[in-house]
Amino acid sequence: MLCHLESLRSAFAPSKLSSPHSSVEDDSLRRLRQCEKMPGLTGAMPDLPSHASPVYPPRPSAVRRVSELDLGHDNSGSPPPPTLLSPAFTPPSTPGTGTPPIAKEGRSIPVDTTFQRPPKLLDNLPEVNCFVRARIPTVNGAEMFLHLYENNVDNKEHLAIVFGPNIRSRSLDAPRPGETERDRMIRGAYAGRLHPGRTSSRLDPVAQAQAATQAPRDQTTQSPALVRIHSECYTGETVWSARCDCGEQLDEAARLMSLPNSQGGVIVYLRQEGRGIGLGEKLKAYNLQDLGNDTVEANLLLRHPADARSYGLATAMLLDLGFGGDSGIRLLTNNPDKVRAVEGPNREVIVKERVAMVPLAWKTGGREGVNSKEVESYLRTKIEKMAHMLQ
Repeated sequence: MLCHLESLRSAFAPSKLSSPHSSVEDDSLRRLRQCEKMPGLTGAMPDLPSHASPVYPPRPSAVRRVSELDLGHDNSGSPPPPTLLSPAFTPPSTPGTGTPPIAKEGRSIPVDTTFQRPPKLLDNLPEVNCFVRARIPTVNGAEMFLHLYENNVDNKEHLAIVFGPNIRSRSLDAPRPGETERDRMIRGAYAGRLHPGRTSSRLDPVAQAQAATQAPRDQTTQSPALVRIHSECYTGETVWSARCDCGEQLDEAARLMSLPNSQGGVIVYLRQEGRGIGLGEKLKAYNLQDLGNDTVEANLLLRHPADARSYGLATAMLLDLGFGGDSGIRLLTNNPDKVRAVEGPNREVIVKERVAMVPLAWKTGGREGVNSKEVESYLRTKIEKMAHMLQ
C-alpha cells in the first residue's frame, strides 16, 4: 500500500524541466495582424464589460527572456533566476504553507486615480446580497470567514474570503422577515463566535469576556485594508497547472492576510474563469498556445477579447463589506487596469496603494517553484502586451 502511494505521489509531483531559449524571430506581431483581418473578429464585440478590449495593440520588441527585463524589483542583490516560476504545488493545504514564510508584504506603491481617464465601466453597480457566511479554520491556526454572494447580473455564486473578525457584510447582517435568532446564526449573521448553547446572534458573552482581557489595538496606526480581487482559475488552483501564476497569487494573498501581525483583509473571488471566457474556451486557448501563440493571441483567435473580465461585482461586494468612502484599500495586484476598474464608475471604492505581487521565484532566487517555459511565456506576455507591473 505504501509503495502504491509513493508511486502516485511520484506521478503527480511536478518535474523540474529546463527552460531552453533560442534566438527565434518574434512573429507575434504578424499573428496579431492576421487575427485583426479575420472576418467577424473586429466589430463583433461592441459592448464588453468593464475595461475589456477586443484587441490589445502589440508592443513590438525584440525577443527577450523575462528575467532580462528591468522591472526594478528588489532581490537582495541576487539576479533573477533563468525562468519565472509558479509554486511547486498549488493550492497549499492551508494559507501560508505553499509560499516562503516572509513576514512582510511586497512593495507598496501609492496611487491616485483622481485625474486618470477611467476605463469602460458599468454605468451602475450590480446588486449583491450575502446570503450565508461560515467560519473556516485552518491547520496552521489561521481562520477565515467565507461569504457567499448572489447578484442580479449572473447565476453564479461569487465569494468573499474574509480574514479578521471586524469586517462585516451589511446585507448579511440585515434582518430577514420572520426569522428567528437561530435562523440568523445558521446563515452566519452573528457576532463573535458560535458555541454550544448560544441563543442570541447579537450578544456573545464568551467573546465579550475574552475581548475585555485583551489590549485595544491602536486604530490611528492602521493602514487601509489589504484586498485582493481574484478571478477563478481551476487549472492553476486545483490541477497544479504551471501555465500561469494564479494559484501562487491566491496563496500569497491568503498568507499575507493571515500573518500574526496582519489586520486581516479580503479576497474577492470572482467566478470568471479564463479571464472571462470560461473553462472550455480557456482549454482551447491552451491548445492554441501549444501551437505557438501566446495567451493574448490565443484569445483573439477564438474571437474573444484579450481580457473579458468585469469588476463591478467586486466593487459592489467591497461596498457591502464596508470599504466605501475615503478610508480606501490597498490592492494586491500587478494589473494597472484593475486599479481603476475596481474603484467603480463613481470611485465608490478608493484604491490608496497598489501592493505588488512579485513572482515566487524572484523572491527566492529560483529555489522555490517548478521550471516551466509556459509560465515564462505567460509572464512575458503579461508584461509586454498587457502592461502588467511585476514590481
